[in-house]
Amino acid sequence: MDSADPDAERAPLHLAARIEDALHRFRERRGRRRGLVPTIVPYPGYGGDGWIRVLGRVVLVRPGRRMPDRYTSIRGWRSFTSIPVRDAEIRVRVGNEEHTIRADRGGVIDARVEAPVEPGWTSALLTLDGSDAIETPLFIVDEKVDFGIISDIDDTVMVTALPHPFLAAWNTFVVNEHARRPVPGMAVLYDRLVTAHPGSPVVYLSTGAWNTVLSFDRFLSRNLYPRGTFLLTDWGPTPERWFRSGQEHKKASLLRLAVEFPSMRWLLFGDDGQHDETRYAEFARAHPTSVAAVAIRQLTAGEAVFAGGRAPKYPHGGDVPWVYGADGAELAEQLAGLGLVTAPRS
Repeated sequence: MDSADPDAERAPLHLAARIEDALHRFRERRGRRRGLVPTIVPYPGYGGDGWIRVLGRVVLVRPGRRMPDRYTSIRGWRSFTSIPVRDAEIRVRVGNEEHTIRADRGGVIDARVEAPVEPGWTSALLTLDGSDAIETPLFIVDEKVDFGIISDIDDTVMVTALPHPFLAAWNTFVVNEHARRPVPGMAVLYDRLVTAHPGSPVVYLSTGAWNTVLSFDRFLSRNLYPRGTFLLTDWGPTPERWFRSGQEHKKASLLRLAVEFPSMRWLLFGDDGQHDETRYAEFARAHPTSVAAVAIRQLTAGEAVFAGGRAPKYPHGGDVPWVYGADGAELAEQLAGLGLVTAPRS
């Protein structure tokens, strides 16, 4: 099981982190006095040959209350009112093996566990004292699979215009996911890709908060995107700084996937409204054998205005192919030319 750096744990916390921790402790004490009990909110995880990565969050809820799942629609702000439980101890059962992991200071579960697992979708059982056991979904990648998809979410698979501050807050905290729009043709393209490459993992990588995983999962399921795992981040202070860096999160996640799956060639999807081109170009230059191609969805003129403009063109370099298109159909045509997906029948 992965564990945090002990030196980092002993290092003095940034003022912002101390304030956040004090607020979480106050809310947790108050919630427990009101009779709230801890529960685990599982997020889809993944794994490989002999290991799994368990993802989720521990929060307080009313006794007997069922947490929203990928089939229950709620407004975004409700996801941010949950009270996290820090340092909760969770038991993970996979087959006949049991391991103990721990949530972080924000209640987030993110741990690697060594365990024998079969390829495909499976589950692990998570148990927390004072709470019912709950299954968490896992996608286990067969060691023979050498192709996978990493996709941004905002403005790549669904239109949110996230970079604009007001729209970001509106879309995150107010709008029900039914009000969001899918990018035309992208779900069909992703489905064709996983059909052409059986057993390929799909990873939705975003700078969004972990609180929004279930909302994203419901949106993607309803719009027929292939099911996958999510790599998001925990908003707010870190032990060293006032705010987390979403771009550092993406950079670290790409590097981790390259290390975990050294034989995998990833097809990277993003858009030209944020930093995806820069991040993907850096990754492709550093790990060219880990990238099959980069596909960039071009924002419409109206979306670019709401998104605060387009990102400046970034020099790609290297031999990794890049394709650009306004929607899934345009990208599919070019990816077919690269042999990554079959051309549609005329």
